[in-house]
Amino acid sequence: MPRTLRLIANAMWPAVRAFNARFERASPHPKWAPGPLLKSRERTSPPLGFPRETDSLCPACVKEVRATVLEGRADLRALAEGRPAEVRARLEEQGGAIVMRKTCEKHGPVEDVVSVDPAFTRRIEGLFPGRDYLAPPTKLRDHGRSSIQWGRGSVLTVDLTNRCNMMCDPCFMDANQVGFVHELAWDDVQKILDDAMTVVPRRQLSVQFSGGEPTLAPHFLPAIRYARDLGFFCVQCATNGIRFAQEPDFARAAKEAGLRIAYLQFDGVGEEANAHRKVGNLYDVKLRAIENLAAAGVDVVLVVTVVRGLNDDQVGRVVRFAIDHADKITVVSFQPVSFTGRDEDVADEERRAKRYTLSHLAHDLQRQLGATEPMRDWFPLSAMGPFGDLTDLLQAGRSDWGALQCGCHPDCGIGTALLVHKRTREMVPLAQVLDVEGLMSDLREITDAAQPRAVTLAQVALALCRRFDAHRAPRGFTLATLLRQFLSQTGARGRRVGEYESDAGQFEWRVLFVAGMWFQDLFNYDFRRTEMCIIPYGTQQGEISFCAYNTGLGWRQVIEKMHATATVADWYRTKGRHPVHANHQRLDLPPRTGPVRLPVLPG
Repeated sequence: MPRTLRLIANAMWPAVRAFNARFERASPHPKWAPGPLLKSRERTSPPLGFPRETDSLCPACVKEVRATVLEGRADLRALAEGRPAEVRARLEEQGGAIVMRKTCEKHGPVEDVVSVDPAFTRRIEGLFPGRDYLAPPTKLRDHGRSSIQWGRGSVLTVDLTNRCNMMCDPCFMDANQVGFVHELAWDDVQKILDDAMTVVPRRQLSVQFSGGEPTLAPHFLPAIRYARDLGFFCVQCATNGIRFAQEPDFARAAKEAGLRIAYLQFDGVGEEANAHRKVGNLYDVKLRAIENLAAAGVDVVLVVTVVRGLNDDQVGRVVRFAIDHADKITVVSFQPVSFTGRDEDVADEERRAKRYTLSHLAHDLQRQLGATEPMRDWFPLSAMGPFGDLTDLLQAGRSDWGALQCGCHPDCGIGTALLVHKRTREMVPLAQVLDVEGLMSDLREITDAAQPRAVTLAQVALALCRRFDAHRAPRGFTLATLLRQFLSQTGARGRRVGEYESDAGQFEWRVLFVAGMWFQDLFNYDFRRTEMCIIPYGTQQGEISFCAYNTGLGWRQVIEKMHATATVADWYRTKGRHPVHANHQRLDLPPRTGPVRLPVLPG
């Protein structure tokens, strides 16, 4: 029967295509958007493919220019309005890899590896669906200056504090080492979140409270509650998990405030894989944090900074760990090391030895897990676009928000989806049972046609029928299962985006998403990647920096020093010291009450 349905659906599709071409309708104009929903042919792409040229930065020049600003020898406008440290760079294939080369007249050449599999990277770039809205320059409320908005980003990161209770290596920022404390006041937190509501298009985004360690900040719980009250349904925090492990009541309080996801630092399975973080029982701390967060109803995302030669052998074990705990863990986010913060002074030889790319990740997962295929199962994170476009079409006129869209450059992030049975822990890659690439193409045709809601839903069901291979699906995962789960998550239900954010519990099969997010550093910086991630970010003085501020010219260092709350000495004298765990000591944990398993409802 499934094979027959697939044959019928394929036979009917040419008629659907002809109908849509003949009767294509104008796209609706939702009230949250600056204009009508874009059709696929109206989207634009950055320069892609190899060889190509781009603008980059000289690492040595950046540090020199930044120092002059931080020391007061140059005005901030030297960073904001000039083009300091910029050099041209060329990306090209050489010796089975893709490399970036650039030469500074003062400091000489710099070379870095971008990919160890050119064919893989070309495929990922070829699947980029195009940019979202390119809005005209607008003025942010209260800021009184213009800022080009390249479409709303998918994550707003709010650093509540630069204090941390660990001394990690690697560390993407200089936590505990800059000599001052930068901690947002409550008015600052409110203003940042209020300003985020004014950015057009008014899409949902993930609001992530970070640091330092955000759970040390006094406004952590109120900030979560305020973000939820504004209407952001995906509120998360980036955490090392120590406080959640030691205080189960704190995990429950965070959930009650509206925390949906904990982005948990997780370097590998077992104490040895976490030993470089300098806490004696850190793996046990992670396990306890996962238990307490799950018991409170907070989803866990494992965030793994991958360093070649340090923990790249843990890629498969971490994903297997997530599969074994699929009732608690929704996403594994691998983050290839970015030599920023206290790591930007890395020596060239060490950098080359530790450099890890997204192409490394795809092949390591195949070798270590044995189930995924790099050229079939991985897609750019921006490939979520056609699915978000479908949600926008189905919700047009019904929701005050647009769907979350990740429009990042294809070289910034990749992802793959695994189907996991939450009881048996059986796993198969989604692309093994569903032609994801073909479905993306079908969805572009459907959303371009902009037919009435009932017609759109019928066409989506037909597309799923023709792209689903029942013979390669695991037992119990049927076409009906796929239809129910897909339509549940794409706006077919409810009258607003996110209304059914927690209904995944009703399905026995969970989609475990495995992502790779590669943040740039000074050695591989590409302005063409950066410009696609820009969203305004406000501070208490109305200055504007951008989501790429942790790399590039070093906006993090400048902004935090400009608005430092106190020197470390003054802070300790007036506020007291917070604990910093750095000597391989074991942390105290409350007595275990037993293993935690969240109930799984039948599908």
